[in-house]
Amino acid sequence: MLLIRAIRIVAATFLVSAALQAQQPVGRIEGRVVDSESKKPVSDAGVQIVGTTLGIMTRADGSFSIGNVPAGTVTIQVRRLGYQPRTLTGLTLGSGEILAQDIALSQAVARVATQIVRANADRGTVSSALEEQRLATNIQSSVTAEQIGKSPDGNAAQAAQRVSGVTVQDGKYVFVRGLGERYTTTSLNGARLPSPEPERKTVPFDLFPSGLLQSVTTNKSFTPDLPGDFSGASVDIKTREYPAQRTISFGSTIGASDGTLGNEIPFVPGVGGESFALSGSARDLPFAAREAGNFIGVTQQQKNAVINSFRDVWRPGLRAGRPNGSFRASLGGNDRMLGRRIGYLLSGTYSYSQEFRDNEIRTQGRPTSATTQEIKDSFVGTTSGESVLWGALLNAGTLLSANSRLGFNAVYNRTADNDARVEQGFFAADGPAEITRLDYVQRSMWSLQLTGEHDMGRRAVDWAVSGAGVTRDQPDKSELIYNIVPATATSPERRLWEQSDAEGAVRTFSLLNEKSIEGRIAHRWNFGRGERQWFVKVGTLGRGTKRDANTQAFGLFSPVLSDTVRALPPEVLFGGRFTAPDSAVIDVRSLAQGGSYTANDGLAAGFAMTEVPLTSSMTLLAGARVEYANTHVNAISTLGDVSPTTRQFTDVLPALVLTYRPNESQAVRLSGSRTLARPEYRELAAVRSRDVHGGTDLSGNPRLVRTLIDNADLRWELYPRGGELLSVALFAKRFHFPIERVSRSSSNADFVTFVNAHGANNYGVELEARKDLDVIADVLAPLTAFTSVTWMRSKIDLGDQALASTNADRPMVGQAPYVVNAGLTYSRGAGSATILFNRVGDRITEAGVVPMPDVKELARDQLDFSLRVPASRDVVARVDARNLLGTSHQLQQGSIVRELYRMPRTFQVGVSVQR
Repeated sequence: MLLIRAIRIVAATFLVSAALQAQQPVGRIEGRVVDSESKKPVSDAGVQIVGTTLGIMTRADGSFSIGNVPAGTVTIQVRRLGYQPRTLTGLTLGSGEILAQDIALSQAVARVATQIVRANADRGTVSSALEEQRLATNIQSSVTAEQIGKSPDGNAAQAAQRVSGVTVQDGKYVFVRGLGERYTTTSLNGARLPSPEPERKTVPFDLFPSGLLQSVTTNKSFTPDLPGDFSGASVDIKTREYPAQRTISFGSTIGASDGTLGNEIPFVPGVGGESFALSGSARDLPFAAREAGNFIGVTQQQKNAVINSFRDVWRPGLRAGRPNGSFRASLGGNDRMLGRRIGYLLSGTYSYSQEFRDNEIRTQGRPTSATTQEIKDSFVGTTSGESVLWGALLNAGTLLSANSRLGFNAVYNRTADNDARVEQGFFAADGPAEITRLDYVQRSMWSLQLTGEHDMGRRAVDWAVSGAGVTRDQPDKSELIYNIVPATATSPERRLWEQSDAEGAVRTFSLLNEKSIEGRIAHRWNFGRGERQWFVKVGTLGRGTKRDANTQAFGLFSPVLSDTVRALPPEVLFGGRFTAPDSAVIDVRSLAQGGSYTANDGLAAGFAMTEVPLTSSMTLLAGARVEYANTHVNAISTLGDVSPTTRQFTDVLPALVLTYRPNESQAVRLSGSRTLARPEYRELAAVRSRDVHGGTDLSGNPRLVRTLIDNADLRWELYPRGGELLSVALFAKRFHFPIERVSRSSSNADFVTFVNAHGANNYGVELEARKDLDVIADVLAPLTAFTSVTWMRSKIDLGDQALASTNADRPMVGQAPYVVNAGLTYSRGAGSATILFNRVGDRITEAGVVPMPDVKELARDQLDFSLRVPASRDVVARVDARNLLGTSHQLQQGSIVRELYRMPRTFQVGVSVQR
């Protein structure tokens, strides 16, 4: 209903627009702004029609289009940081005509002693991001296509970690200012994305190939026209825009991770299609297993049919390591088609990578006293993984009339991870063992978006209708345990299948689908003239989301097998020899870590805001957003027990932003707001999931309530020249009833659940700098240094919780005390060399519950390098290296190392061509 109303409003507004246009003679002015020397496009330049309130910022390709311009003699003024302002007078615009006017800007010149220093045109894209940041009302930071192109980053997660205050967990989840992923929301071209993660509503950023990205922008402070369910940041991924003229480009890379090439490494036998994240139906949940349900009333013959229906693949094979590689291609332009000029971009990308980790440690601990722990289960093994990521993009736009623009965007991405892990160690209860896991996960994401922009003189209407969907398919995960009987003086070491408790051989099938549809519209009225201009903006949004998540796990066991039979390979044990129709040797049952849930989530929101000038250099933005959310989760256990949960929240979210601009190169912003974070679907679902034999139980909490956050931000910014920045920001947040992931351990079980703490405080300082080094010496003119340092502190107030925390003064889960990003770029023409450094401090991944301490991910350093060398006018060669330091990932719980492995180094070479 909300979408239908939004479409009706858009249609009515469009008709009103046409009626107003007919009342006065108007026309349209469009063109491009370019650098006068390099002829490269200048994005985010301000184009103003003098004597009116009409104006616009140029797009990434330097183009602009202004409708409803009064016919007659027109004067245009163009301004851009780092360039000299330019005014064009005496232009004649006829009624109903389109005046094409390209404008060239000269770079600003600053005199230092007797030498002339010019802004470097190669950094235009960086300047565009900083100019957008300078003019923004809220506090934001971005990484752009130009920066991504000078880095080894292959997806949005790797690119996002270059943004000030951003960290990435598990290679895909974005944390901003140290806050966990629950406090960060993700949108694609302004429209919210659903999540393919079964335990989170967050969007994994590794789903987006970097070759499809125009920018990744983090909005760190709230204004009423943004969704209110964030505190760390609202992150918007923008896809590439179409070029102003016909352009064809393609590129390819080849490389490897250390430890792969030249070695025999484990691999997961497939069924075909895994190399394109399109596995065949042979991996699907078999019909016999689906029909068995919870196995109540199922005969032994039917159970044998279930066992025989599983793929008889339990162990990895061995093969030579493969090289990593990628390919991308795009075609774009702005041509006349179907009787009108249409801008378009078609782009596609594909990448394959392989990774091998040796001597990987995984342990579980248990308490020995109030302050000490000992290892309960401990394993050391190897993990081999293959990853595939490909995506396609269609972006198009056209002018419907002199004052209306229509845009269309379509994105489709797929990714797959195919992992094999073999580990040996011991269970405290069962002794030495070997565990083998084969796990294949494929994910997909699609998005369709239709947008409209309508200029009506002193009014403007923007609208968008979008649909999006994700899938996460984990077909046929296998887990196998063989007990190890140590060698004696009279017998060799033996491996015997763990057949007694239905967790010695497990097959799991998981499938998640989520779809959403969203409609939004915003109407803006401009008032006043000159420096006293002000505006009022109102809008509404409606979104509906539906999720289906189902996990079915089957355990095989047999208390009657002899040791001789248990020593057989799993392909023989479960290959049909012992599961003939009349056999009664091996049994199967449904495991408790299965279960399913459905979620229906509806959101209706409206906002009103105004920005008024208090003085010639100070403006005040004030407004509020109202959001109504209705979430219903229906969880079903493997035994058929139903646990429905409904949560409804209505919240008013106010915001005030005071902006002071003493001159064009400085800005001071002070903002205060209230935002929120709602419980995630899996957190409300009272179903249990668990890793194989001795793993961690996870259960939701239907009694969770949403978190309210009071935010305060103060930031000073200085933009000395185009592409340069110095900023200092202070932030403070007060969380009411934050949701925490807590862990409890005893002598025989581990348990993880979610609780509402009473409150938490979060505060910090954020420093960011970007500077060309020609201020030191002329010879350093091609060098640019940049850094960002975020220092943060938080403290949780648990209140009266049933689960007692080990550390009453601990930080919030996921809160790192500091984040450091630094880099140095050498640029000359199309060539560049960039070195990048990233460090994140220790952070809690699971809060400990008495008597066990918190689980922490320890700090690690990452050093990356990227080189671009022009081979000709159209061809650029590239060399990339990631994790040059070869640092390790480590989880620590008190004196126990819970997880430890070395992150592999990766290297690649390639070439890019653009014509």
